[in-house]
Amino acid sequence: MADSDEVIHQGRFLTYLRTARGWEYVSRSNAKGCVAVLAMTDDKRILLTEQFRPPLGRAVIELPAGLAGDIPLQEDEPLLVAAKRELKEETGYVAKNWTMLLTGTSSAGMTDEVVSLFFATGLTKMSEGGGVVGENIKVHYVHQSDVTKWCRDRQAEGMRVDFKIFAALHLARTVSQSTESKLWY
Repeated sequence: MADSDEVIHQGRFLTYLRTARGWEYVSRSNAKGCVAVLAMTDDKRILLTEQFRPPLGRAVIELPAGLAGDIPLQEDEPLLVAAKRELKEETGYVAKNWTMLLTGTSSAGMTDEVVSLFFATGLTKMSEGGGVVGENIKVHYVHQSDVTKWCRDRQAEGMRVDFKIFAALHLARTVSQSTESKLWY
């Protein structure tokens, strides 16, 4: 968000803006960033979440994800801390190993939101997960070799699938090939 951008509408969580050249977009007013986590169990199962998303009016398959700095008095929350918190809240898992994969835009023509993708391994189940009150998140365990077919099957059932799943898989495979070649066998 540039200082010269005009605020068209200020909501509780989003600000609707217009640039000097007339481009309209939204900005989060309650967070400093977004995080998403590709979490893989020791038996190479990827943890995917399913939850109803009101803008789409249907369930969406996603990576465990959320906002950084959206908790009062924790506005400077580091991205990694937010990623760890979101993984535990949504799936009930904590991870021993964390790798930053990439930070990139989520929808550059519509929002200034930036998402940081993390790769988490060495998982331990600590609680049931499911998200915070009202989220009703369902966790799916999908073998890394079956993710594409599994996601296509969910689409055939009428769900939506977040593309960040595939970006994170590709990035983790690239990182793993240079550090742990056995990871994808």
